[in-house]
Amino acid sequence: MSNQTSYDRANELKAFDERKTGVKGLLDETKEETHIPNMFVRPVEDRSKDFPTCPDNITIPVIDLAHVNDDNKAEIVKEMLSASSTWGFFQVVNHGIPMEVLDNMIQGTRLFHEQDDEVKKQYYNRDNSKAVSYNTNYDLYKSKAANWRDTLSLSTFLSLGSLEPQELPSICRETILEYLNHTLKLGDLILELLSIGLGLKPNHLSNLRDSQAWTFVCHYYPACPEPELTLGTSKHTDSSFITLLLQDHIGGLQVLHDNQWVNVKPRPGALIINIGDMLQIISNDMLKSVNHRVIAQTVGPRVSIALFLRSLFKSPKKYGPIKELLSEENQPIYKDFTTEEFFTYFFSRPVDQSGLDYFKL
Repeated sequence: MSNQTSYDRANELKAFDERKTGVKGLLDETKEETHIPNMFVRPVEDRSKDFPTCPDNITIPVIDLAHVNDDNKAEIVKEMLSASSTWGFFQVVNHGIPMEVLDNMIQGTRLFHEQDDEVKKQYYNRDNSKAVSYNTNYDLYKSKAANWRDTLSLSTFLSLGSLEPQELPSICRETILEYLNHTLKLGDLILELLSIGLGLKPNHLSNLRDSQAWTFVCHYYPACPEPELTLGTSKHTDSSFITLLLQDHIGGLQVLHDNQWVNVKPRPGALIINIGDMLQIISNDMLKSVNHRVIAQTVGPRVSIALFLRSLFKSPKKYGPIKELLSEENQPIYKDFTTEEFFTYFFSRPVDQSGLDYFKL
C-alpha cells in the first residue's frame, strides 16, 4: 500500500473522507495490513530533512504550582518566563486538577473514538463554523501527507463563545464539561503569572483574550504499522495565546529545541503548556511559539487532549505588540491586525510553515 510509484491521491483522499470512519476505521477494516496507504506517506525529501532526535536526558522544564502564593509566586513567575522565552514549553505539576478528572478525560476520549462508527459519523464534518466536529486532519486536502490521527474538536472562537452542552457527544459530555471547568481556570492562572513575568498587571493577558474563545481537541492516534513513513501530527506552531495539553502514558510529543527534536516524556498528573503565535506576537518575541510534532508509533492508541486559548474570530479588538512592553530599545517587530486577518491567514497556510513572518513590519 505504501508504494508511491503511481496512485491517484485526490481519489484516495476523497474515498477515505467519504467513509467518515477515520484512521481507526481504516485499521478496523484492514487488520492484517502491514503497510499504510499512500496518502499518509511523507515525501522522501521531507523525511530526509528531519532534524535529529536528542538524547532522552534532556527535556522541557517542569514547574511546580503547589500553593502559589505571595511567598513563592516570584520564583514560579521567574521559572515560567525563562521556560517560555527559551523553550516555549513547560510542564506544570501540582496544578490543582484532580488526577481523577485527568484520567476520566483520557478515558472519555477513548470511549468517543472507540464507539460504534454509525454514532461517530453523526459528528463527521469539515465545516469550520460548526461547534462540534469529528474528522481526520482538518487540512486533509491541503497537506502533502495526511497525519495518522483522528480528532474530536469543539470550538467557540468562531461562534461568539457559544457551545450548548447538548451539542457534545453524550458518551463523554459530562467528562468534557468537568475537564474544561478546571483547565479554563488553570489557563487564566498561567496567563496571570505570564503577565506578571512580563511586568504587566496580573489580568493584562486575560483581558486581551476573549474569555469564552477556545478550541478543544481530543486526539486519537492508532498504532501504526509503518511509523517511520508518517507522523501523528506534522511539525507546527499553535495559533493560540497558550495551549494546555494532557497526554496519556504512551507519549510521542516532540519539541524542536536547538535544531533537535526533544521527547516530552509523559509525567503522571502533569499538564504541558506551550506558547502560541498570538502570544509571541503581542509579547514582541519575549515569549516563543515553538515548533512541535507527534511521531507515529507501533504502540497505541495514544490519546492526547489540547485546549487552545484564543480570541474570537471576529473580535472588535486589534492586536499587535503590547505598548507597555515597547521602548526605544525594544521597537515593535509586528504590525497591528484583527483576529479575522490573523486566523484567516493561519488556516490558509501549510500547517508546517510558520505564519509569524507574514505579520512582521
